[in-house]
Amino acid sequence: MNDRPSEWDKYLLGSVLFVSLLIGGGTASGLYTDTLMEVAALVSAAAVLSQPSGQRSPRSVRWLLILAIALMVLQIVPLPPTIFNGLRPELLLGDPWVGESRFRFISVGVGRTIECLLYVLALAAFFLAVLRLRAEQVSALLPFFFMGVICNGLAGAIQYSLSDNISIIGLLPFTINAGLFANVNHFSALLFVSIPFVVYYGLFRGHLFSGTFGLIALLLLLLAAGSRAGVLIGLAITVLSVVFLSARSRVSGFSVLLIFVGLSIYTIGAWTKIEAEVVDPAFGRAEFARTTTDGIKQNWATGVGFGNFQKAYQIYEKEGMIFKQYVNHAHNEYLEIAFEGGVLAILLMIAYFLLLSAALARIRRDPLQKAAFLSVSFLLIHSLVDYPLRTEALAMTFAYMNAIIFHKGFAERLSRKSEMIEIDHNGDKLHVPIGTLS
Repeated sequence: MNDRPSEWDKYLLGSVLFVSLLIGGGTASGLYTDTLMEVAALVSAAAVLSQPSGQRSPRSVRWLLILAIALMVLQIVPLPPTIFNGLRPELLLGDPWVGESRFRFISVGVGRTIECLLYVLALAAFFLAVLRLRAEQVSALLPFFFMGVICNGLAGAIQYSLSDNISIIGLLPFTINAGLFANVNHFSALLFVSIPFVVYYGLFRGHLFSGTFGLIALLLLLLAAGSRAGVLIGLAITVLSVVFLSARSRVSGFSVLLIFVGLSIYTIGAWTKIEAEVVDPAFGRAEFARTTTDGIKQNWATGVGFGNFQKAYQIYEKEGMIFKQYVNHAHNEYLEIAFEGGVLAILLMIAYFLLLSAALARIRRDPLQKAAFLSVSFLLIHSLVDYPLRTEALAMTFAYMNAIIFHKGFAERLSRKSEMIEIDHNGDKLHVPIGTLS
């Protein structure tokens, strides 16, 4: 009889992660590729969650997800219009329910909020499903992630080798501008969040040569992509990954020294790339932030509804800042969430940061969890100047990395290892539980 545990759930969730990296690089709303990935994530997660498992997700994390979804549901529930008196401008009172003025919604665009709700539900379901896997299965999802990164890297390398500016039209429902992404900054984000895992793969899985080759390829692709934030973050995350992870590895100090020499050469290239770019001081992210902040001040209690940034932003936009190109995002994820969700969304963000900070104290012994923490941290940093989590591919990656961080199985596995001692039996090394020796 074969007592080996089933692995179908690992392959199912791994396939969802891989495919999302292939077709989830669009940023526009209403893409059929995003809808397909959301359906696939929900169905796959339902199949995994319906099976018995010895793994349980942390209660605090479950409550945070429940509250986040409840907030989104609240925005599409009909409410008496008197609730909104003095809480927001008249232009943003929201659409009446079925043509009647007796009830109104918090969301000024119910359809967009429902779309965002399905988006979050799919990510939450995938996250909870990964938490139900065994620790070794969660680690085994990493090759699926690497395959997605490699496919994007190859696509990007082909693009940059052919021309300085090449776009692919017709393959997916959005124009591919970098790798398999519509946005070059989001392509860069995928590259730099991969760096800690590549360093982990080289230092702790005994693949130093291939890990070094992968690291060099990622850095070169970041330089070719030309994203200012991506170049800077890529350099910083590489240095931190080597320092943060190598302390518990068996790699010699000479190897680490060679990596730092390579980083110095890369720094010169990065600085040259950044100096060649000219930043528009009048119309850019600073202006987006100022206008969004004005909107937050007048809608702090309820927000304008998730997914409605573009519609509400135009009300606060200065006349001199209205051009042919319109502003579709704040290019600051936190300001955009605060504008759309109000004070409750701000509190939920604070709660998440507290949970993430508390998790750092628990994951210091596991290198994979430390690598995931670094990737999540830098993706959150990148969210200060962009909106990477509005892209299905990066959002699914974000869910997977958080599942690694909050998974209880890694700590339990380390605890079991600490209870084992190594003895020499006729030249063979045996690991025996301490309790059996009493």
